[in-house]
Amino acid sequence: MPVFTWEGRTRQGTTKKGVIEAVTQDAVMAQLRAQAIIPVNVKQKSKDLLEGVTLFQGSVKTRDLVIFTRQFATMIDSGLPLVQCLEIQSDQQESKRFEGILRAVKNDVEQGATFADALGKHPKPFDDLYVNLVRAGEIGGILDTILNRLAVYLEKADALKRKVKGAMIYPGTILTVSFAVITLLLVKVIPVFQKMFDDFGGALPGPTQVVVDLSEWMQAYVVYLIAGIIITVVSFTQARARVPRFKYMTDGVFLKLPIFGSLLRKVAVSRFSRTLSTMISSGVPILDALEICARTAGNTVIEAALMKTRAAISEGRTIAEPLEASGVFPGMVVQMIAVGESTGAMDSMLAKIADFYDDEVDTAVEALTSLMEPLMMVFLGGAIGGILMAMYLPIFSIAENIH
Repeated sequence: MPVFTWEGRTRQGTTKKGVIEAVTQDAVMAQLRAQAIIPVNVKQKSKDLLEGVTLFQGSVKTRDLVIFTRQFATMIDSGLPLVQCLEIQSDQQESKRFEGILRAVKNDVEQGATFADALGKHPKPFDDLYVNLVRAGEIGGILDTILNRLAVYLEKADALKRKVKGAMIYPGTILTVSFAVITLLLVKVIPVFQKMFDDFGGALPGPTQVVVDLSEWMQAYVVYLIAGIIITVVSFTQARARVPRFKYMTDGVFLKLPIFGSLLRKVAVSRFSRTLSTMISSGVPILDALEICARTAGNTVIEAALMKTRAAISEGRTIAEPLEASGVFPGMVVQMIAVGESTGAMDSMLAKIADFYDDEVDTAVEALTSLMEPLMMVFLGGAIGGILMAMYLPIFSIAENIH
């Protein structure tokens, strides 16, 4: 839809400027008159060379979404009209992508759509959780309160995500560096020693011969090895994306891994508890809330458990019983949820569970980092040191023969 820049005067004589998406210039002027603004200058905005190209626009950052949500809540609480809030927010966005999304939302609201429905057309920044909470806020007349809860939820969810990424990135980086250094030694450095040993003649010690043979193999097949690793990673990723059964199986394996499995389970429990707590306290029906929790679980095994729980609740059972039967959630979590159900304080109990498991994730990440750091250093130092020692063994033998 074309974008028009406009300048106009209010009835009080003040000058205003802005940007509006509309079909024609006449439609822009009609919108301005409806807002009691006399149009002075309206012209179509020239297109940016990169407009519409997602690659250059980037994605909407969680931090931008949190700031928008908090500021929007303050504006609504101050009594500003919804359309004006959207206009102000879109004007101050640095992200062109987010600015375009907010202008599209504003245009839909002006044409009669609810705020929640307008947000729902943009599922990337505004997921099901966001849209459903906004809808509950609109219906209950507490949109500012809901938006503040959303901002808190987004901040804590983003912090949790960054903790997990930090725990995963560190060992991955060390392994990648180790592989690169060892490959460089075998492909570039060892052949120099091998040529020198060939010139001296004689049989090589066992460890040296193993390293030399490995070097020859790497020189011949290093390209195939790297290609094989890339193909394996891509195939694994594609299989998880396109084959639901394979994704379910691998998600189950991830939860049972010796070190990372416990961390992933704690992250999933924290995310589920905080999401469900936020939605219940905002007035979202329990069945809708559980469906959204399942879709945002991040693990298909947990998603299946939550969908079974939802089905059981629709048949009249409590939430604690099917959660316990699933075997996915720890006993303490199930018992606390059961207490929350019986006392009618489910939302606060879930919030306490989420806070507890956030602390557990912190502890697990610190323990994982403390464990992985010395192991990675020992591995890297041992591998490189072993290769170098194997290369120096013939030199020691040559030195002894000279004496």
